[in-house]
Amino acid sequence: MSKINWGRILLGGIVATTVNIPLALAFNSRYVLGPLHDKEIKALGAVPPQNLLFLWPMYFLLGGIALIWLYAAARPRFGPGAKTAVKTALGCWFIGVAMPNFENVLAGRFSARLMLSGSLIALVGMTVASIAGAAVYKEA
Repeated sequence: MSKINWGRILLGGIVATTVNIPLALAFNSRYVLGPLHDKEIKALGAVPPQNLLFLWPMYFLLGGIALIWLYAAARPRFGPGAKTAVKTALGCWFIGVAMPNFENVLAGRFSARLMLSGSLIALVGMTVASIAGAAVYKEA
């Protein structure tokens, strides 16, 4: 078994992030989910801090790196390529998006409509990002 190539994980994470951010911005914009999200945030009495917006790219970068790290870990079992990248994206999505969003609905924080829509959008973004990031990953 070969060693994980951490440099390629970082590069793949950057590629995944570069692909995922525009997709997330497009779907979570003012025209798609933005108005519903803003309405539900306001109903909670929450105000997202504007001075922390610079952290979103870091959040996506860390997620992209984690996604490609899991791809690298899954490669020996499932083989290299897009099918493994899709399986990795599904696993990350289930643990990191679907389950937390399901909990948000159960706790009454957000509507099922918002959480389901957001989850499906995230699934598409994570899958495309995983395939893109995995394309640049090579074993050490």
